[in-house]
Amino acid sequence: MTTATAEAPSSGLETGAPRRGVLSKIVDRVGSGAVQVVMVLLGLFWLVPTLGLLVVSLRDTEVNTAEGWWTIFTKPSDLILSNYTDLLATGFTASFWNTVAITVPTTILVIGIAAMAAYAFAWMEFPGRDLGFLIVVGLLIVPIQIALIPIASFYGGLGIFGSIPGVVLFHVAFGLPFAIFLLRNFFVGIPASLLEAARMDGAPEWKIFVSVVFPLGKPAIASLGIFQFLWVWNDMLIALVFANAGNQPMTKALQSQMRQFGSNVDILSSGAFLSLIIPLVLFFAFQRYFVQGMMAGSVK
Repeated sequence: MTTATAEAPSSGLETGAPRRGVLSKIVDRVGSGAVQVVMVLLGLFWLVPTLGLLVVSLRDTEVNTAEGWWTIFTKPSDLILSNYTDLLATGFTASFWNTVAITVPTTILVIGIAAMAAYAFAWMEFPGRDLGFLIVVGLLIVPIQIALIPIASFYGGLGIFGSIPGVVLFHVAFGLPFAIFLLRNFFVGIPASLLEAARMDGAPEWKIFVSVVFPLGKPAIASLGIFQFLWVWNDMLIALVFANAGNQPMTKALQSQMRQFGSNVDILSSGAFLSLIIPLVLFFAFQRYFVQGMMAGSVK
């Protein structure tokens, strides 16, 4: 007796493992070790300009004009430290401390105010909460340029135009919308059961914020702190408008030296490298929290 086997009609849907791209197959064949080596080489390649800036800052102007910075490997005797002593003699130290006086308070104020506001928008019920958050989101698209003249006139009436507090207040005002938006989206991902348990134990809202929300939000807060610090540290536009000659940060001090670029490249290079050191140290010090914040933001 013969049995006929009926072949099931094809439904047009493929089953089994999904097809993998050519790049994924190449990565599997090369191996993770080789990929890591490539990533390290790319990282070193991106550090080449920083190395060149360091070498230029440690050589005389005539040598930098005549030769490329890479010749230092055959002429290490060209390295000198007089460029940095000359830089400090130009009053650059005051500009450095002005930058610190602007950046540190701005970063602390933005983080503190934004964290409390983000907690309120995320976990507290009050009239107009959603409308207030929409206004904050809308402020993200407001360009800084349209506020320069009105704020300058306002500062003139208050008598703080050209002062460091005026620069700090401007940075805080325009840094808060993004900071509130970022932290609020992170705080929403905190399990509500933790907050409810704290409320059942009788903890007030400020205690819940300090003891529960703020520690859990450290990765996002650290990421925000790094971003805010870098934005203010490297800012030039606000410094050019609102800081006078006595309160100028490093960016404005270096910009004033650009008029004589051909004759003072040693001052510019050493000043640029000094302004680069602090952000690098800050990034590597909080790198662990920064990576955690970026990973958390990608899954929340």
